Amino acid sequence: MNLRSKNRISAEFSMSSMTDIIFLLLIFFMLTSNFVTPTALPVNLPSSSKGSITMQKVSVTITKDLQYYVNDRPTTLETLSSDLSAALGGTEEGQGVVVLNVDKTVPVEYLVKVGGIASDLKAKISIATIATE
Repeated sequence: MNLRSKNRISAEFSMSSMTDIIFLLLIFFMLTSNFVTPTALPVNLPSSSKGSITMQKVSVTITKDLQYYVNDRPTTLETLSSDLSAALGGTEEGQGVVVLNVDKTVPVEYLVKVGGIASDLKAKISIATIATE
């Protein structure tokens, strides 16, 4: 008389679902790591208690020598409006984002001038800072 059951429990473990999850996480981290673009110009940013990452479209940099850059291209205060409007050319009105990388030794007057130019072009303005702990 054979009383054994024909249904056996398999002790094997399938790793295919775990490798799928690992690859999805790898792709996620590779994509999100490209969104943070540090500025290559020598600017000593001010610090703030809360830093946020903004999807950067156009970067305006003012160095301590009062040199202006739009997306790492040198410009002057007189031509900043035309260079900024050319850089924001592909965005819808009110959807452009201008990130201001201003050295902390630059007087606020210059920051306000650049912010006014960006505001006249109907762009959102964000000031880049370094987060303090």
